[in-house]
Amino acid sequence: MIARILGTACFVGYMRPAPGTWGSLIALPWGWALHQLGGFPLLAAATAIYFVAAWWATAQMTSGGGDHDPSEIVADEVVGQWIALFPLSYAAWDRGLDILVMWPGWIAAFVLFRLFDIWKPWLVGWADRRGDALGVMLDDVIAGVFAALGVLALAALAHGVLMA
Repeated sequence: MIARILGTACFVGYMRPAPGTWGSLIALPWGWALHQLGGFPLLAAATAIYFVAAWWATAQMTSGGGDHDPSEIVADEVVGQWIALFPLSYAAWDRGLDILVMWPGWIAAFVLFRLFDIWKPWLVGWADRRGDALGVMLDDVIAGVFAALGVLALAALAHGVLMA
């Protein structure tokens, strides 16, 4: 039962349609709450801890089954979405800002993460093709890193850093 709670992100994974999108959406207020409670260090620590717990839960839920990545497992989306929020959380924590002031970054983090998670370019697809619990987790971690880099690039563009 604990594996199911962790793997489905408190049963969010059973929401239809598009459980992965629901998992990414629920990660936003949870990420905000973690940031409010302890800034970037708490969000980063929670991401690492939930990654390990979700990896275990995914292995438990897929053991002996034919599907290595059932749609109800959305803990990987939560982890990936939190990683996509890292640039926002770090900047707000470092500069003492209200993280919600950066609302365009939240939209970019969500859209970019979902794009990379669904499209599965390059390393994201490689991780997904592993066909094991670690691959289930890693494809979303990598998609989250790509999304975080996209958020940084868009912020630099928006703030004139990349202007010639």
